[in-house]
Amino acid sequence: MRVLIAEDEKALAKAIVKIFEKNQYSADAVFDGEEAVEYLKSGNYDVAVLDVMMPKKDGIAALKEIRASGNQIPVLMLTAKSEIEDRVLGLDSGANDYLPKPFDSRELLARIRAITRTRSEADTRITFGNICLDRATYELSSPFGSFRLANREYQMMELFLTNPHQIISADKFMDKIWGYESDAEINVVWAYISYLRKKLTALKADIQIKASRNAGYSLEEADDR
Repeated sequence: MRVLIAEDEKALAKAIVKIFEKNQYSADAVFDGEEAVEYLKSGNYDVAVLDVMMPKKDGIAALKEIRASGNQIPVLMLTAKSEIEDRVLGLDSGANDYLPKPFDSRELLARIRAITRTRSEADTRITFGNICLDRATYELSSPFGSFRLANREYQMMELFLTNPHQIISADKFMDKIWGYESDAEINVVWAYISYLRKKLTALKADIQIKASRNAGYSLEEADDR
């Protein structure tokens, strides 16, 4: 899952990025409302954290613009403004939740989990073939064993399992998981595909990651299934 953080206090923004990355999210930080709106136009984010008091465009104005464009991404307002009127304004402008500063990282993560929970707790486990990915424990398992996936592995496998049979390009993986500003080269995607294939083999998976020449990769039933 990819998070956009819009926070003009750069030290705090970097600290929030680290909180998310330690908990199996990918995260990017921007430092004003105009950047937040532009980044969210890409469609590469699953949830956004917006500060209210930002330069160029405040968080409420950015939120209203995002909603006016039809973007229904879950949004958590994170701000020092904690009066009832401020919270009501944020929620009425389209925010899904509101967390005042200072905050505890555990509550931040819990609120993010709550606003991105779309259906039921069953959604924490994704299955395809004999493979299951547990979003709560980050474990990839089959009847033959399990692995706890590292951050990037987990995010790639989650993307595969939520989009079976769909070809996902290497560029899409780079944008969705590593982000626009990453210094990583495209071959990092190939390396992680290799790691996941080895784990699927060890788990005796009846699904496989297939490569489509000049297009990308897809998760399919194994040929010998």
